[in-house]
Amino acid sequence: MKILYLETSSKNCSVAISDDEKLLCLCEEVSENYKQSESLHTYVEWALEGAGITMNDIEAVSLGKGPGSYTGLRIGAASAKGFCYGLKVPLIAVNSLETMIEPFLGKNYDYVVPLIDARRMEVYTAVYDGVTGEELSPTEAKILDETSFQEFKDKKMIFVGDGAKKAKDILDLPDAEFKDDAYPSSQFLIKKTIEKISREEFEDIAYFEPFYLKDFHGVKKKNSSDSD
Repeated sequence: MKILYLETSSKNCSVAISDDEKLLCLCEEVSENYKQSESLHTYVEWALEGAGITMNDIEAVSLGKGPGSYTGLRIGAASAKGFCYGLKVPLIAVNSLETMIEPFLGKNYDYVVPLIDARRMEVYTAVYDGVTGEELSPTEAKILDETSFQEFKDKKMIFVGDGAKKAKDILDLPDAEFKDDAYPSSQFLIKKTIEKISREEFEDIAYFEPFYLKDFHGVKKKNSSDSD
């Protein structure tokens, strides 16, 4: 089964194609400027070319559903829906935090904690078992302080993601490891996607919304009647 994967929730614009569990091609780039709007469809074209197939060969589309960048998630979801409608194939959605922990499972960590940078001292996070990948605490928007994650202080744990940098400066966890250059990647959607397909856990394309976790906070425009 040829599957197209899109992950646009972070600074990493990432596209992959697999044949069942076998990765055929991966195209991705981390950019401070969030290049999803200009790069996503180009990366899809490159991935198809690299995999040696055409869009008509795609039998399912999988999306990293967030949490993460509001704009990035909207772009990814709109593209995924468009592909699914056009090809008449199912949509699968996977929590983007789960794609961040995949490279660190089975590496002798008790817990793997992804941290996606949000505003100020806030992060999107969850806690996962370092061996099985089981979610031990649900995804949440968490404001970090020196008491955060203290219940795990005697365990071996690693914090991964662009939120790990500010976490390292504030958390009172001297034995923890921090890796701040880890981002959600479409190649790590494969395992969860195959599992969801086997259980027929498909999204309703018409009503699907990304996992924003929080409402979008745009810049409020000043009304002409507002005083300076």
